[in-house]
Amino acid sequence: MRISNDSALPRSVYIHIPFCHRRCFYCDFAVIPLGDKARGSDGPGSEFINTYLKLLHKEIKLSPKGPPLSTVYIGGGTPSLLTPCQISSLLKNLKIQFGFQCGAEVTLEMDPATFNSKDLELFLEVGINRISLGGQSFDDKVLQQLGRSHCRKDLIEACNWLKKAYKKGDLKTWSLDLIQNLPSQSLEDWQEELSQAKNISPPHLSIYELAIESGTVFEWRQRRGDLFLPEEDLAAKMLAFTSSFLAEIGYSRYEISNYSLPGHQSRHNRVYWSGAGWWAFGQGSTSCPWGIRFTRPRKSKGYRDWVENQQINGPDSSLVSLNRISIPLDEKILVGLRCREGIDLEELAISSGWTKDLCEKYFPALLIRWNSSIKKGWLKKSGNRLQLTDPTGMIFSNQVLVDLFLWWETLPSYVADLPNPLEHL
Repeated sequence: MRISNDSALPRSVYIHIPFCHRRCFYCDFAVIPLGDKARGSDGPGSEFINTYLKLLHKEIKLSPKGPPLSTVYIGGGTPSLLTPCQISSLLKNLKIQFGFQCGAEVTLEMDPATFNSKDLELFLEVGINRISLGGQSFDDKVLQQLGRSHCRKDLIEACNWLKKAYKKGDLKTWSLDLIQNLPSQSLEDWQEELSQAKNISPPHLSIYELAIESGTVFEWRQRRGDLFLPEEDLAAKMLAFTSSFLAEIGYSRYEISNYSLPGHQSRHNRVYWSGAGWWAFGQGSTSCPWGIRFTRPRKSKGYRDWVENQQINGPDSSLVSLNRISIPLDEKILVGLRCREGIDLEELAISSGWTKDLCEKYFPALLIRWNSSIKKGWLKKSGNRLQLTDPTGMIFSNQVLVDLFLWWETLPSYVADLPNPLEHL
């Protein structure tokens, strides 16, 4: 595989800032807890942050230049632990290396406990135009159970600052994150959360189902038997209520976990779901230029050693201590099904190196498996395009995906295990 022109290079960038006040009880991300007082250029964690930023700047400079970026997403961790000056420096480095398209979407994840109204003004002044606010809940008791460092008062205050900046036109758009299916959560509890979100009225909402990840406090509590999650029927009722409630007040569900008012979908996340390539920089981050996924080391020492020895000049360059994985078709199908528009199976397969003969040979078995999901109203099919129904199909998406994985396991290795099966026929 060779790069022939700039069109093969990504136009989106993700930057990972791994620092947090503390690790939340559900989190398995590559993060570095610095304590509740860690913030600012002279705070307790400033030495760790400055050392990391030097490596991050170096890594950015190792990438091929251009083309101009259409989206930038600074995530974490808690990127708002950085100062506006530090964020500005990162954006300037990206502009030097790639350039920005006119109207580029530039997102910063923020934690309500890490900034005030003046900080927000400064972040917007240096080029941030979209904020993703990690609220998770409006309930103080729930926030404590999650291990969050903010309280309800902090969240309401942060939302009001964002609303004010948005109304003034200083902020193009913003999003609020909430988590559902939490321990001991009732339907009434969740209805109250959504009622408060309605009062806040963010242009975009990300509603995530709690997932118990390996190595987290919640996983330890689950193994110990004292983590009481909602039963399956209750969880399904919450999901159905979310979809209907938000639809009634004008939000469009454009992905399983994401809802927006008209014109406020996340352009950056759309890149991931569409299968387009993206750059990523930072400890534990995963990029996908040239159709190949590169995962950086999750530990600080591993990341430092990798940056010091790394050169990224193209898909054939040596990637020292880096995991290279071509994205298989089943994963592309999985990601595509999460979106409202669904997938065209044949189109997706051919873009992954399949021929029409391979599609005709292997897809009928998948469609036979999915017939029961179609009959139950979880999937709808029109020609080659398949979509999860909303809300039923999105509620039972895991069952649909189980059939996908079972089908994938029946494929010959030259089809399932290789990015381009044609090379090995």
